[in-house]
Amino acid sequence: MDNRPVDKSVGAALVLTFFFGPIGMFYASIVAALVMIVLALAVGLLTFGFGLLVIWPATMIWAAVAAGHKHQEYEEWKITRLGAR
Repeated sequence: MDNRPVDKSVGAALVLTFFFGPIGMFYASIVAALVMIVLALAVGLLTFGFGLLVIWPATMIWAAVAAGHKHQEYEEWKITRLGAR
């Protein structure tokens, strides 16, 4: 049995975080989503919601980068797998 990495779409990560914010980040990374949810709650409460204008795009960027890394890992796995045959 091989350790096949999970492929993630950067576009899907961006769309999910655009519409759902930190909750949409669960698609790309569970740990990062939990961090951003806690951060968004704290910043949102302390700034009466205005801090979310910074948190929301930061969440989108982080999700895109995380999905990009997972996609790259999948592509590298696929190349080594096909090259081994």
